[in-house]
Formats: sequence, structure tokens, C-alpha cells
Amino acid sequence: MHPTLPRWWQTAVVYEIYPRSFADTNGDGAGDLSGITSKLDYLAWLGVDAIWIAPFYPSPMVDLGYDIADYTDVDSLFGTLADFDELLAGAHERGIRVVIDYVPNHTSDRHTWFVESRSSRENRKRDWYIWRDPKPDGSPPNRWLSMFGAPPWTRDEVTGQYYLHSFLREQPDLNWRNPAVQGAMFDVARFWLDRGVDGFRIDVAPMVMKDPELRDNPRAPAPTADELRRLDPWITHFHLYNHAHPDMHELYRSFRTLLDAYPGDRVSIGELHHPDYDTWAAYYGERQDEIHVPFNFHLAYADWRADAVRAAIEGVQRALPPGAWASWVLGNHDYPRFASPHRAGRAQAKVGMLLLLSLRGTPTIYYGEEIGMVDVPIGPADARDPLGRDPQRTPMQWDASPNAGFTSADARPWLPLAPDADRVNVAAHAEDPASLLTLTRRLLRLRREHPVLHVGDFEPFGPSPDGTYAFRRVSPDGRLTVVLNLTDAPRRVSGAGPGRVLIGTDRDRESAMVGDVVELRPNEALVVEAIRRGTRRTSTRATGARSRA
Repeated sequence: MHPTLPRWWQTAVVYEIYPRSFADTNGDGAGDLSGITSKLDYLAWLGVDAIWIAPFYPSPMVDLGYDIADYTDVDSLFGTLADFDELLAGAHERGIRVVIDYVPNHTSDRHTWFVESRSSRENRKRDWYIWRDPKPDGSPPNRWLSMFGAPPWTRDEVTGQYYLHSFLREQPDLNWRNPAVQGAMFDVARFWLDRGVDGFRIDVAPMVMKDPELRDNPRAPAPTADELRRLDPWITHFHLYNHAHPDMHELYRSFRTLLDAYPGDRVSIGELHHPDYDTWAAYYGERQDEIHVPFNFHLAYADWRADAVRAAIEGVQRALPPGAWASWVLGNHDYPRFASPHRAGRAQAKVGMLLLLSLRGTPTIYYGEEIGMVDVPIGPADARDPLGRDPQRTPMQWDASPNAGFTSADARPWLPLAPDADRVNVAAHAEDPASLLTLTRRLLRLRREHPVLHVGDFEPFGPSPDGTYAFRRVSPDGRLTVVLNLTDAPRRVSGAGPGRVLIGTDRDRESAMVGDVVELRPNEALVVEAIRRGTRRTSTRATGARSRA
């Protein structure tokens, strides 16, 4: 263990809320900020420590809120600034921190900054965005690709120049090399920090700084069919110049200085998709003075096989700078839901949750993961998202009433509900001692009660038999061995005991003694507490965190 006291975001469990899909209070079929406020008691009961709220700012909604037309207000779809203030106050009263999305790479093309910028080449905000002349043949300035696969340049007929958009054409990229842009965007952060938010999740953090010369990216070897299916044309180039320029690090050091000037330990969480572990880890900064918690998606990207899971987790642990803190996710609003058949499946949902909440680092639960929500097929008539991410963004399933308690019975939800919402919902699972929701709540309580789980070190374990993965959490407070069976067949793992089962995906195993060899049922995971010599069990003293039994 490190000698310094942990910071709140190191011991916290974060819960991501996609506001349009969480709870609707005005009957228009879309979730709103008041809906989140109405569910704060549920979040406190569940035991999460912080919520991350996806964008709720004024937007044309071409990219469903990530095309922002005003960074310092609330879209009428979601409510008002007063509603946000009420939500923030209500969360803080319950000991729940609030993290919001900060989208620095681009604005909406309807933002007043861009409206001014495109009005003429001489406008004072022209250089707030990235404009370039066409090549002599009239083609775009270079052969970059947008994250959505199409060319990232759109020609403006009024001025004859192209503007850069790393995503949709309605999302022009800001020019962060202009000091006025950095000043304006830092003021945006101050606006929300002054209101009391506890930090930011930084959207597409590596995209902000590009090569100042806009050089072409080299072409990559021909991708496999599977790579093309997952990543489209993006993978056909090595993206050396259109994101992750080294100047990025100076920018995030400056942003960290801004955050550190505020009381209350405000946090930055960066969205990073670097498959290379060392490149990802560089965003902590050489002196850990950049992004507090760079999101890693290595576990979310990994196939749900024991060897792939081990490689992802231990790759992250090896790459961490000394004293740095990892983050862990199984999915979010951009990824297929973990319990879906094409991911891990519902039989493995409990195994995944136990893994997520027992790793060393800050876990983030995507809304609905605690009840095993799955992707919902969305037909063309109901589709809303330009990239087809609607299936993992469907409304939260609260109860068995019409529209699953998400909205009023006579409203039409903005996306269709899951066919099994009458059975897979919070109300039903809260009463079931064997449910995933019950397990999640007990795991969250266990993390608070056992220092080894929220601040203990990580130790590799193994090798373990095919289809299994195991590791240890160790601290002066005790030693736990986490053993997971990622298959639908029994497995035996040697060396995981002797000890007592502290918690398991099957309730009937809890408090059972195990020997050196641990017998795992199909789709089962256990946390085994080592028995110290001369004592009956290790300490389970609380650490001062609030109790929500």
C-alpha cells in the first residue's frame, strides 16, 4: 500500500448515466435531469460513490448531445440550469459526487463560435477552428479519415476553404493551438467547477491536438475482415498526425493546474482508446500531473476469454506508473452491453461484475449493468444514432409497469424498451437475494468495508486452468484471492486457498471454508479471504466511508 491517504476518486465506484435514457419526469419519452434527481435515493441505496452524466447541454442532437451548441447551459429536453443545481445539491447531500462530460475537441456547427468563424475568412473567430485551402485540384487538404470513417474535411461554399471535423460534418474541430480557444474552453470548465461539479470526463481526450502541419497519415497493412467490421476504415491508416500530438501533454498539465486550483479534489477522467499500454499510460504524465484517471478500455475491448482478460488486466497493471491509479469498465454508451449474447452473455454477467468491483482501480458501472440489461434490437424506423449505438442506450428498466417505469404509461419512449423489461428490472431484482442487483449492492458494500479491496495492491496469480482467471489483492489488512470461471463447465483452481469464501456469485457458497484447491461451478466467481494463522478471520473494519447496508 502507498503511504498517502487515498483520494476520493481512488476508492470510489462511478456510475455512468446516459440522461436521455435514465428517467423521464415530464412524460415526453426522454429522460431528464429531474429524472436523475428522482433516482438519487436508488443510487445511494445501491452504494455508488459518484455519477458521471453524459452531455445534457443545448445541442441539435445530430450526435445525440456530443455536438454542443452552448457549453454553459442545459438543453430544454433535459431541463434547466436550476434543475442541474438541484441535482447537484441532492447528490452531494447523499454523499454522491457528480462528474460531467467535457467535450473539448469539437462544437456543433450551430455554436455561435462556428457561425462567426465560417462567416468570412477575416472574422475574428476564423482561427478558432481548423480551416485550410483545398489542394490545387480542389480536393481536401490531406487524406485523413474521421472517426466515423468518412473524410474529415467539408468545403464551405461561402469562403471556399475546408474545415476539419474528426467526427460528423456537424462537429467542427476547435483549434486548441489558438490561445483564445484554450482560454474560452478553460472558462467553460470554470463555469461548472464554480457550480460545484466534482470533475470532468474528457471526451476523446487524445483528439484535441493535431499535427500543426496536417501531414498525411501513413497507410496501414490491409486490415482483417473482423478489424474492418469493428473499426471500419479508421484502421486502414496509422493515425500519427490527426490525434495524440505530443503537445497534448502540455495542454493536460495546464488543465490539471486549473483543477488543482479548486478545493475538494476535483478529478479529470480521460477517454482514451490507445491499444498500446505505454501510450495509454503516458497520459498520467511523467510526474503524474496530467489526467488523474485515464480511462482504459483494454478490458472492454478484450474477448471474454480467460487468456484475453488476463492479458488486458495484467498489461494495464504493468504499464501503470508507480503510484498511478487505473480505471476499469466493462462497457458504456459506445459499447455493446456486457450481458448481451454477443459479448459475455447473461450467464457471465455476475462473473463480470465481481471482476469489475474487485480489481485495483476505479470501476465505472454503466447504467443497467447492475440488472443485466442487454442490447435491444432497433429497427430503421426507431434508429436515432448515426453510428448504430442505439441498442446499448435504451431506457432504464425500473419496474414491470408500462414503459418499465421509465416514463408515463401513455408516453412513447425515445427508444424501444427491452422485451424482457417486465422481468429484468430494478424492482424485481431488488427483492431477489440471488439477483445480479443484489450481488452488485453487496460487492459495493464489501469494497467499503474491506480496505484491501479499495486500496490494496494487485498481485498476479497463476497460471490457472484453461478458462479461469485469478489474482490477489493484498494489504496489511488482509489478503484476498479472486477466482473466476469464464466457462460453462466446472473448473478446479489450485493455490487459491485455504480460506473462507467472502462473497461469490452463488449465495450458498458464502462463508464456506475452502482448501488449497477451489472447486468452481460453471459461470462462477469467488472472493476467498485468506485465514491468518492463529485467527479466525482477517479484519473487516470499516474505513470511514458512509454505511448504506
